[in-house]
Amino acid sequence: MALKATIYKAELQVADLDRHYYANHSLTLARHPSETDERLMTRLLMYALYAEEGIAFTRGLSETDEPEIWVRDLTGAITLWIDIGQPDEARLRKACGRAGRVIVLIHSGGWEVWWRQIEPKLARLGNLAVAQLPVATGQALAGLAQRNMRLQCLVQDSAIWLSGDDARVEVALRWLKPPA
Repeated sequence: MALKATIYKAELQVADLDRHYYANHSLTLARHPSETDERLMTRLLMYALYAEEGIAFTRGLSETDEPEIWVRDLTGAITLWIDIGQPDEARLRKACGRAGRVIVLIHSGGWEVWWRQIEPKLARLGNLAVAQLPVATGQALAGLAQRNMRLQCLVQDSAIWLSGDDARVEVALRWLKPPA
């Protein structure tokens, strides 16, 4: 018998002073049985950081041809593709061909070997950016995970904070391949 996804609800307030984006989002997240709290909260963080009209979670781990999060414009074109983890070169090339911008966030340890192998192959992909989330930050984000969450994301002068009812996590992304 297959395990079912666990449903999480999040009331997310985003105040991004750098982009002048302020909004409240009522979100339902399905946590795949193989997904950790850290990965779930990393997805939620990326949603908050790139929230705009047309942003949506996709089927994620259940669908190999979709990212974790995307932004589609009114014509259905993909303007932003967000992947989490260590995707292979073929997936990234395909994503860069389908979307205006592609962001990859590495959220776990052991990424250095992957990056050394793949970095030279990605140099020509001008619409690709790759960031790394420190392991300790990912673990702190996992501590915010609850089945029903009220979270606030504040971005100011490139500093990022994600806060819940009982804790606040400062997030410092390390850009391995900065956005163009």
